[in-house]
Amino acid sequence: MSEISVAYENDVPDTNQRYAGFWMRFWAYFIDVLVIFSLNGILLSPFKFINDGIAISIGFWTVTGIVGSIVFYAYFLLMTKFLGQTIGKMILGIRVIREDEKPLRWSDLIFREVVGRFIYRVFTILMLLYVVVGFTEQKQGLHDMIGNTRVVFDR
Repeated sequence: MSEISVAYENDVPDTNQRYAGFWMRFWAYFIDVLVIFSLNGILLSPFKFINDGIAISIGFWTVTGIVGSIVFYAYFLLMTKFLGQTIGKMILGIRVIREDEKPLRWSDLIFREVVGRFIYRVFTILMLLYVVVGFTEQKQGLHDMIGNTRVVFDR
């Protein structure tokens, strides 16, 4: 009988989580952007020596733009999937969890980190929706709602 109650207790999300608010998440994102900017500087600098420094275009986009975007989305997706947090979140002691606190799935993170961030970047005015984090009960942004995730303080 106690095994059944223990299994049930493990399935219930911990409501004692401390959610990370707007400013903690803002500074974590700021740190992450610095990391991505540095990575792109290292990865994209060889392109300055190709084609006499003129950007190589593939249709509407440039090769450096494509590579830079891949680095941006891959950084957030892979760091969050394998570590539950990015470098900025590690420094500030916060992490991403599913709303039911089960392990993060690829589908959760593709919607949160790729689709959600893509929407914010393409429709720049929607960046204002990050402010929603400060006003929702569980400090969720639009991308958290899409991915069924929360950002909490590490224990």
